[in-house]
Amino acid sequence: MARPLIQLALDSLDNATTFKLATLAAPYVDILEIGTPNIKANGLPLVKELKRKFPNKLLLVDLKTMDAGEYEAAPFYEAGADICTVLGVSGLPTIAGVIKAANKYNAEVQVDLINVPDKAGCARESAKLGAQIIGVHTGLDAQAAGQTPFADLNLVAKLGLPVRISVAGGIKQATAQQVARSGAGIVVVGAAIYGAPSPADSAREIRELIEAA
Repeated sequence: MARPLIQLALDSLDNATTFKLATLAAPYVDILEIGTPNIKANGLPLVKELKRKFPNKLLLVDLKTMDAGEYEAAPFYEAGADICTVLGVSGLPTIAGVIKAANKYNAEVQVDLINVPDKAGCARESAKLGAQIIGVHTGLDAQAAGQTPFADLNLVAKLGLPVRISVAGGIKQATAQQVARSGAGIVVVGAAIYGAPSPADSAREIRELIEAA
């Protein structure tokens, strides 16, 4: 199994903070994610600037598209996004629209299973449409209620789909290896890096743990 990619969630609304954190963590992560609040606040210019500053990193824009898939996603792919996200609850026509936009720009789509009742069914149908990544995602509100992404990760991993599985939801040093060993192709880390006294040291530690797994 190939080493999982490490994705850093950049959730600050302040661009200077975003660029500083990305610079500190860049040697140890593979994907820079512009989080949903961040992209809503800062838009296409931030996509273009991050792509200019970090051309060798994959750039994920967490749009969480819910409607008008192709129309909404296309400008972000054109601006430099390598991956955009669409909500699984949006329905197959919207997912197909984002996939159409991604194909035009030789990019990828992640279908986010947050709040999807039938996660296995959505994952299967999304893979059939051509989605490359299935996102297992326990949101902040669910985390606050004590939920974790591990049961959903195991469910999707057992499907054996020709996709990478991205896992997000409070992942930190203590759980990074469990996620990697459970079949994740992308490990998403947020607060464990950006909330650490030394984001660079934390990112390096998580990379070492995942490589050891």
